[in-house]
Amino acid sequence: MTTTVRNGARIGVRIGVMYDRDWAPEGLPGFAREVEALGVDDLWVVEDLGWNGGVSAAAVALGATERLRVGIGITPAPLRSPALLAMELATLARVFPGRLVSGIGHGVREWMTAVGVAPRSPLALLEETITSVRALLRGERVELAGREVRLDGVQLVHPPAEPPPVVAGVVRPRSLELSGRVADGTVIAEGHGPREVESARALVTKGGAGPDHTLTVLAFTCVDDDPARAAETLRPHTEGQAAWLGRPAEEVFTVSGRAEDAADRVRELTAAGADTIVLRVAGAEPVRQVEAVLGALGR
Repeated sequence: MTTTVRNGARIGVRIGVMYDRDWAPEGLPGFAREVEALGVDDLWVVEDLGWNGGVSAAAVALGATERLRVGIGITPAPLRSPALLAMELATLARVFPGRLVSGIGHGVREWMTAVGVAPRSPLALLEETITSVRALLRGERVELAGREVRLDGVQLVHPPAEPPPVVAGVVRPRSLELSGRVADGTVIAEGHGPREVESARALVTKGGAGPDHTLTVLAFTCVDDDPARAAETLRPHTEGQAAWLGRPAEEVFTVSGRAEDAADRVRELTAAGADTIVLRVAGAEPVRQVEAVLGALGR
């Protein structure tokens, strides 16, 4: 891990890398082994409609590696039964103890509508899903007659001895407060810079998060000796994210440019309160780019 100083204390910051949804699934095992050999702390996989299944991708990555922590970022609550999700996570957590992080979020509204699972209350569904999944992973018998989730005395036969962290992938203020109230951590989407990380920390704290609540920040990344070329490589990503976030493309934060520039952006996110920074690499030779960032960070 990279070590920095925040509020007078030395903090170990995890550096992760995303296996991009556009990359072929059969390349995941080899990629996971390569980044593990580089010393990366985390590999994060994606569950987006029509691309890959997050739980199956996590299983592939865990099975291909020995040390790497694998994060699922994220499973959409409307698409997943809390009972089935807890069963899947418990299996992975028992076979690969201490190496799994489960992200759960609202899901993209249009995608959830496309498959007929859009909830009446996204906030209620997310809270009830996270609360029940965490309870099931602790081995509890869950009775819940909620607004969106119903569980009638469900209990796992094989709960993990070490329940994996369940984190919420959310963006808006009410959802961030909810994450602080019910989740072990928060996943912050690509494009958010230091000011937004500080704001997210304040909102999850307002919701009730304690000091152990983690912030995982995803960041578009392109490392190139020519910063203008790096920006051009990232342009389709930053423009698409800008439309989703409702801001100009030039305000979409990236970890990019020369390796030293990218390392400085990592340090900015760390100083703002990020506990894990996950690089979503675009362009040629992504493993080489990750290696360059780690080298500039002194890893």
